[in-house]
Amino acid sequence: MAKFETTTFNAKAFGTYMDAIPRIRMNALRTSKALKPNQQIRDTFSSQTGTVYGLIPMFGRLDGEPINYDGEHDITAQATTSYERGVVVIGRAQAWTEYDFSEDLTGGVDFMSNVAMQVAEYWEEKDQEILLSILKGIFDNKNAANRGDFISKHTYNVPVEEGSDNMTVTTLNSAIQKASGDARGRYSLVIMNSIVAMHLENENLLEYLKQTDPSGIQSNLALAQWNGRLVLVDDDLTVDSNGLYTTYVLGDGAFDFEDIGAKVPIEMDRNPALNGGMDTLYSRQRKVFAPYGISFTRADMVSNSPTLSELEDGANWELVNDGGIRQTDGTRLAPQPIEDKAIPIVRIQSKG
Repeated sequence: MAKFETTTFNAKAFGTYMDAIPRIRMNALRTSKALKPNQQIRDTFSSQTGTVYGLIPMFGRLDGEPINYDGEHDITAQATTSYERGVVVIGRAQAWTEYDFSEDLTGGVDFMSNVAMQVAEYWEEKDQEILLSILKGIFDNKNAANRGDFISKHTYNVPVEEGSDNMTVTTLNSAIQKASGDARGRYSLVIMNSIVAMHLENENLLEYLKQTDPSGIQSNLALAQWNGRLVLVDDDLTVDSNGLYTTYVLGDGAFDFEDIGAKVPIEMDRNPALNGGMDTLYSRQRKVFAPYGISFTRADMVSNSPTLSELEDGANWELVNDGGIRQTDGTRLAPQPIEDKAIPIVRIQSKG
């Protein structure tokens, strides 16, 4: 039977195995443009100097009323507003012993390819857990004042606003219209529980994408479409104490994402004493998931990497703001947040 061999293990080759494995959820997020790269974030954290938190500049949109250009009025310049957004690197690590994988082997299956697939799938699930924890945190009412009107404007409660328990044909458009008005067309991805998905299926509003395996058998993917938006089904979105399920709708650039990488992302180690000799595979990752227009404050973070509960803590999130513009007399105005309409993230609450 194939085994891990610490003396022959090639971490670079194993990493290539992992990179070649399709990640359905992550590919869906990227295809929908809900995740986008950010070179400023990569430059801030990729030096491997131990940096775990940074303030990334954000620039405000141009505004102001134009001057009547008639040859009589002076042209007065408008000041542009600049912001800073707090972003944090989320580090995770795990290890597995050789026998964890041996039972999954079948004849003709390459051992290292099999292990790489399982490791890649493991991290994809954990990445989605992180994303959902961040979404939960930015809508958490703890210290909600730090998020201005974002929580109320970007939350659509079906029983309250539609007078029904389950989502209907108008729910999606109504929710994104409430949050973003004329910018609702940029929303492209929905993440929901399978119970919610079932109700939409029953109303013929949801259609699953399919895949065909090498033997010609067709099966549903955990991906569907609703009103032209890609849908991810994830039962980590559980029902709350009020019997409501949360569904998230993400638009283009909802999150900046960078895979910062670890100094040693994959390595093998052998303990000759444990159980008569045991090989262990170690895996590490450092990634940034930064919601657009929302700053991670570290107000309630204990170590150099936030836990899931810390990401879910609303005290750690606030709307990006200008810090309070300093006046000529040395005083500062109250900090002004960015316009919440610019944040392409919506929460829908329903019983199905």
